[in-house]
Amino acid sequence: MRVRKIDTVYQLSFMPRFFPVNCYFVEENYTLTLIDAALPFSSKGILQTAKRIGKPIKDIILTHAHSDHVGALDAIKKAYPSAKVSISARDARLLAGDKRLLPDEPRSSIKGGVPKHVKTQPDLLLKEGDRIGSLQVVLSPGHTPGSISLFDIRNGSLIAGDALHTRGGVAVSGTLKPLFPFPALATWNKAIALESAKKLRALNPQLLAIGHGKMLRYPDQAFQKAIAESERSLKNNL
Repeated sequence: MRVRKIDTVYQLSFMPRFFPVNCYFVEENYTLTLIDAALPFSSKGILQTAKRIGKPIKDIILTHAHSDHVGALDAIKKAYPSAKVSISARDARLLAGDKRLLPDEPRSSIKGGVPKHVKTQPDLLLKEGDRIGSLQVVLSPGHTPGSISLFDIRNGSLIAGDALHTRGGVAVSGTLKPLFPFPALATWNKAIALESAKKLRALNPQLLAIGHGKMLRYPDQAFQKAIAESERSLKNNL
């Protein structure tokens, strides 16, 4: 595990050289918010990092319900039973193992690893604009139907789950990067993912933190390039 800190954001990266899977701590005045829960074996590193920081985990927010983002959830919840677990109302269905589409959703198949045996149930079902500590919820579907991002109103840090990735090149979810194709292969709807990326760029984030790859300071140019590439890819596939 590798830990890096920028401002109030700690990135915990598991298997960083081969298949980086990231989760994050956002530091509040007296507590920590854990964003995503990585892989099942990640619990030890997550708990040790919280201990080193010296603050308790008050909230656990899941950007979406793929297995590489919820793997250590049960273990972390066991260690911090009073921590509140939050996820979007839509992806709460995926967390429960239900991959069925809603009637008003595009008929794209939900892809990627969906957990089957998570015991922890969410305490809060999130919607656009909700606040947890300093973090504002931004609905950013596409990778999954209920993906969310978290925007820190104090400093402009954006923790965006798999809405984009930086491993193998900065890309909008769904844009295939040969050096790291997995987020694209696990994306539900590329067109919706593109619209979400545009929405996130409009927030003018000062830091982009994602599920796979390194964090980026001042990511606007990278956003612009990734969005243009996604637009070309969708146009070519029409």
